[in-house]
Order: sequence, then structure tokens, then C-alpha cells
Amino acid sequence: MTGLVHRGLAGQVVEMLREQILTGVLPPGSRLNEVEIARDLGISRGPLREAIGQLVSEGLLVHVPNKGAAVFAARPEDVAALFELRAALECAAARMAAHRRRPQEVIRLRKVCERSRKARETGRKLPYDLDLDFHRSLMEAAHSPRIAEQVWLVQQQVIVLRSGLTSRTAHTETSLTDHEAMAGAVAEGDADLAAGLMKAHLALVETELLQTMQSEARNEEAPGAHRTGRTAP
Repeated sequence: MTGLVHRGLAGQVVEMLREQILTGVLPPGSRLNEVEIARDLGISRGPLREAIGQLVSEGLLVHVPNKGAAVFAARPEDVAALFELRAALECAAARMAAHRRRPQEVIRLRKVCERSRKARETGRKLPYDLDLDFHRSLMEAAHSPRIAEQVWLVQQQVIVLRSGLTSRTAHTETSLTDHEAMAGAVAEGDADLAAGLMKAHLALVETELLQTMQSEARNEEAPGAHRTGRTAP
């Protein structure tokens, strides 16, 4: 970590910690050492605690009694609740987007898909920021700020869970194909298709996430098992 300038200090710390959490540098369940972080950044613990409080309110961090703040983690049985909420919100948003989209919003959706496709063709995983950019663009087309705010909070938690996994899945190509189909449905104003595609997309993401979590849990329980690294979502 490097020192930070003092303008908007707490906000800068929020974004730095958010990036490390979403990319798996700070994996699910890991505890934040406030003394160490403050020392490495060359700041007092006041702005750091303010930043931690913001990330707790977003659900990326949780307070652990007598241990301080730790990165959000969930058991496989908790994942269903996250995706129930996400499906309810995002299917409604997809339907709204098909009704309310403006030409420039359709253009942005397609451009995000194009950037993602180019990244895929170079052999890269679909970066979490491009995945989020698509869903944010869809939220903008839906013109429902309250839904967008809640979707953002849930999406972050799902990204955190995926960041803690070592396995790569087929989710990258599947997500990209789904995004392209949803962009087309929104562009055509087909609300039923857009919502249906979103529902199927999220169901598949949930299934893949659960399967990977359960598989890695079994591997960790096996004699002599150890983890060798993490991948970003």
C-alpha cells in the first residue's frame, strides 16, 4: 500500500479497500488489521474507521465481536437468499429498461458488450468491472435509482464470494452471451424476454457459484488439502 493525499481521505480509503475486497486481495472472512493498514497508508485511524464504517453499511465488511472488521463471507446456504433478492430486483429492472430505455442507453449497453467480447477474445476472464458496468448500464436504462442502489449492494457481495474461489468456471463466456442477448431484448423493447433472460442468467450464476463453493469446501476438508491462490471474479 502507498500513502494517500489528504483530500477526501476517507473516500479514497473506501475505494482502495473496495477494490481489494472485490478483487480478492482481501478474501472473504479475512480480518482487517487497522493498525497495519493505517501505518502502511500513513494516515490516522480516524479516516480508516470512517471508511470501514461505510463498507460495513454496504455489506462488504462485517463487524466481528472482539475482532474488529472482516470481509463479508457467506455459507452456501446463504447464497440462495442473495440470489432471491438479486433476481427480484434485476428482473424488474430488466423489464423497466425494455420499456424506458433511451437510444444512448442502448448504445452504452452494446458498447459494454463489445468491450467484454474483445477482452474475451484475447483470452482474459470477464473482469468484474466490465460485468458490473453492464448491470449498471441496465440499471440506468431502467431509470429506477432505488432499485439500482439495492442491486449494487447485492452485486458487490456476490463478487466478493466469487473472488474467494480458486476455481475458474464457464461463467465468463456464459455471462457475456447472456449480456448480449439482454442488450438485444432491451433494444427491441421486449420486456418479457429481457426479464426472462435475466432470470435464467442469475439462476445459472447461482448454480455455478454454489457448485464451485461446495466443491472447494470438499477439497479443503480432504486430508492434506491446501489452497494455492485466488482468482478475481
